[in-house]
Amino acid sequence: MKKVAIIGGKRIPFVKSFKEYNHISNQEMLTACLNALVEQYQLAGKRLGEVALGALLNRSTDWNFARECVLGTQLDPHTPAYNVQRACGTSLDTTIQLGLRIAAGQIDTAISGGSDTNSDIPLQFHRQLAWKLTDLRAARTFGERLRMLTSIRLKDLAPVYPSIVEPRTGMSMGQHTEKMVQEWGITREEQDALAFLSHMNAAQAYTEGFFNDLVFEFKGVKKDTIIRNDTTPAKLAALKPAFDFSGKGTLTAGNSTIYTDGASALLMASEEFAQQQNWPVQAYLVDGETAAVDYVHGEGLLMAPTYAVARMLKRNHLQLQDFDVYEIHEAFSGQVLCSLKAWENAEYCKKLGWDAPLGSIDRSKLNTKGGSVAIGHPFAATGARIVAQTAKILQERGGGRALISICTAGGMGVTAILER
Repeated sequence: MKKVAIIGGKRIPFVKSFKEYNHISNQEMLTACLNALVEQYQLAGKRLGEVALGALLNRSTDWNFARECVLGTQLDPHTPAYNVQRACGTSLDTTIQLGLRIAAGQIDTAISGGSDTNSDIPLQFHRQLAWKLTDLRAARTFGERLRMLTSIRLKDLAPVYPSIVEPRTGMSMGQHTEKMVQEWGITREEQDALAFLSHMNAAQAYTEGFFNDLVFEFKGVKKDTIIRNDTTPAKLAALKPAFDFSGKGTLTAGNSTIYTDGASALLMASEEFAQQQNWPVQAYLVDGETAAVDYVHGEGLLMAPTYAVARMLKRNHLQLQDFDVYEIHEAFSGQVLCSLKAWENAEYCKKLGWDAPLGSIDRSKLNTKGGSVAIGHPFAATGARIVAQTAKILQERGGGRALISICTAGGMGVTAILER
């Protein structure tokens, strides 16, 4: 098996939806990220082994999304590409999939990535209207066409907006997380404290120049716009609950991710190929794991990473404490805290296949350059953002081991281990 090298990542600044990137498509954002990698690593005219990209909020015309992004770059058009969609874990999943192919010796180079925007949202119409328009197109006579046209009602013309709810429960991710934090006894104060730290870490990382070679200017935007270096615990505490209108909820706009537009991409290679190209290796992808929970029958929607991490640790003969860096996706501060508390619970860890609790982690090693609450969460872009950020942290440390964990809609989780 070949070693899978993380060479480097590029992303556009993440911004609040319906603002700076209004009417900018997923394809335009992600193509810009690919072109940034092409420029930095002199890939113009080069054929890569594979490109895997994804987006959640896709148009029906984006069936060939990844390939169209590649064709918009200076890469050799003989570079193949395909789409992946695993909700918020999409671009971590693309990274793992491509890493397996590099490890197997099938390919030497690859780009993973993802993009999402709410500002160019793919509106749909009711299925009844689609059926009627399909029948109208197939009509052969004027009478048939007239009959189909007169069957269309005003209610058929009402647009259907995509909604981030679970089809099986009709509940939003935030509502599911409110149930989780109640089950695990996570307080509002704990959630706000984690959110505050996320903003402070991200702001400090920008001050130190950490993001200078990861984030490039796009559409006049030079840096992430959601990070608040002026927030305070008092400001966070003053925000109203976002998902529980009884006033007893604990999730707010301050300790949850907000709708975000953005894209990110990551260059990977075999260790041998990286050496041939004189590409410095930031870190190595060691392993990955996916899991799912039965949230329909009572398990917490965003708890699947607890299972994935437990299986991945056992396979690699590691303990939860055997890491120098922890990057846990902050869909909500409460979701991160639920996972940490679950790993400390002996009874819960028995479900994970462990005879004892996985234990606690050193919080000073968690999301040290900021997490999704501060940086933002363009669904399919988050995985590649986290991998690139983590690989650079390991490079700057001069070595170490990192755990990456991402929860997703549908009650799934994607996790990975990086080393240097």
